[in-house]
Amino acid sequence: MATGSGVFSQEQFWPTCAELQQPAVAGGDWELLLETLGLSVYRLMDQQTGLYEYKVFGVLEDCPPAVLADVYMDLDYRKQWDQYVKELYEKECNGQAVVYWQVKYPFPLSDRDYVYLRQRQELDFEGQKVHVILAQSTSVPQFPEKSGVIRVKQYKQRLAIQSDGKRGSKEWSS
Repeated sequence: MATGSGVFSQEQFWPTCAELQQPAVAGGDWELLLETLGLSVYRLMDQQTGLYEYKVFGVLEDCPPAVLADVYMDLDYRKQWDQYVKELYEKECNGQAVVYWQVKYPFPLSDRDYVYLRQRQELDFEGQKVHVILAQSTSVPQFPEKSGVIRVKQYKQRLAIQSDGKRGSKEWSS
């Protein structure tokens, strides 16, 4: 199953599957930020930009992998449960489905927005079904920057989900 417009090459999906099996946070500058509800959140500061990259590993009990992947891809559902969504929709641009997402921030911070491409694939990795979703920023004239809103131009996400062997999902996200 592939969802999206073929933005990413097949080779870009496999490292995400591999990191689900063997998380790459040891021996580096990754800092364990939080452990809660079966999830571990790590962060790494980019010394040049001062921005953080995050990785999340863990198991979500009682949530099957296909359902979790469907929830991630369902923009209308996200608007129901995420109180920080100001705008979120997908629009066809130059033959590709582009997502626009504006996030509300409290005063005195400015809202942020994201313009990105995403693609979902279901892969067989070492005998296990793995749902992989990749996303990355893009720039298209249909979504010009808005005054008073900070455009996040270096957004990327990698998400892999597989069964935990029970009724839940083992997940990795960066």
